[in-house]
Amino acid sequence: MIIRSATEKDVERLYLMLQQVQALHADGRPDIFKAGTNKYDRDAIRQILQNPKTPVFVADNGQMAVGYAFCAIKEQKESENLRPLKTYYLEDLCVDKDFRGAGLGTKLYNHVLAECKKEGCYHLTLNVWHLNESAVKFYEKLGMKPLKTTMETIVK
Repeated sequence: MIIRSATEKDVERLYLMLQQVQALHADGRPDIFKAGTNKYDRDAIRQILQNPKTPVFVADNGQMAVGYAFCAIKEQKESENLRPLKTYYLEDLCVDKDFRGAGLGTKLYNHVLAECKKEGCYHLTLNVWHLNESAVKFYEKLGMKPLKTTMETIVK
């Protein structure tokens, strides 16, 4: 198993794994997420792969991509009350449901963390939906801690 940068040949596998994530979110929060849709279409994935500020990595088992990490490099400008920060944002991490439990998520995360350091970023951040308890536990096990919390009251 290797972790490498995603290429055009990975677009279909990325699309299929994104569907798995969308289904998880739609099952957990159908009031927010639409079932049977996808976060990105294939053309959007291709555009993301061409942007050096949005690196995508895949876990490759020698035959195909079986996991991914979509990332973004973000720069916070200095302002009156904030210091300048370079952030490596882990937008989305997924291991195909047929390949989970073999440590691929941890390998992807560690690869992203190494890239974060290589880029000279201050920190690695991500958002995780509270409904995805296994993801919350996974990231906590890797040493991540809450930075901020988004809370809601549904008023509909």
